[in-house]
Amino acid sequence: MGKVRPVIILTQSELIKAGLPMVMVLPLTSQFWPALSALRVEIAPRERLLKQSYAVLEQARSIDISRIQADVLTRLTPSEFQKIETQLKLLLGFD
Repeated sequence: MGKVRPVIILTQSELIKAGLPMVMVLPLTSQFWPALSALRVEIAPRERLLKQSYAVLEQARSIDISRIQADVLTRLTPSEFQKIETQLKLLLGFD
């Protein structure tokens, strides 16, 4: 098994509490490639997220809830959440 990777959980809390076995996530990376900037949303370090990180939008996926550890590193700011929502809509053709 690979190392533990931080993710942003996209699934609504109510669905998780209701027992949904899978959650939708966006992986985070500390690597930034300018050519992929349209597919990245910057997440500033704070609380337990120690490094500048980037949400990797094109790697959105569902994973089993058992793979999620209870440790919350930080919470998204409204601005970060809005940027992710906007970019995902564009990526998926919803806008």
